[in-house]
Amino acid sequence: MARHPIQVVSLIGMPGSGKSTVGVLLAKRLGLAFVDTDLLIQEQEQATLAEIIAANGHEALRVIEEHVLLNMDIGASVISTGGSVVYSEAIMNRLSNASSVIYLRSQLATVEYRISLAPDRGIASPGSHTLQDVYNERVPLYERYAAITVDVDIEPPETISGHIAAALDK
Repeated sequence: MARHPIQVVSLIGMPGSGKSTVGVLLAKRLGLAFVDTDLLIQEQEQATLAEIIAANGHEALRVIEEHVLLNMDIGASVISTGGSVVYSEAIMNRLSNASSVIYLRSQLATVEYRISLAPDRGIASPGSHTLQDVYNERVPLYERYAAITVDVDIEPPETISGHIAAALDK
């Protein structure tokens, strides 16, 4: 099998959009490494995202996220980002210059359902914000930075990774 010409792919989207799940499948399909930036943050901080937010607030998580993403090595890989990376122009400029940025677009109802399955995931937003507020705030940012947008509400992750691979080939 020939090596895929795309060397780095970054996945952006709301929590629950499937960045980690689709990312692993896409990395296997493309023969690339898989990097989950949320796990890099948790490893560096020795705490879960929810614990970081509870102890220091969502702004502290965003500062840590920016530090980690601006300083991590970017090699041939599929990078699954945290949902809040789009708040950092510096991160998004780095990812846009180093990779193909793919927006995994999900409807609010899908995000609500998937988050309900893992309520301790830790969303970097003010406590006063509803999930709808966060969604409404982030969607235009995802759209701004996306080179490719793929809908993720209906099809299984394997099919979605195939759509991304096909879009990357174009």
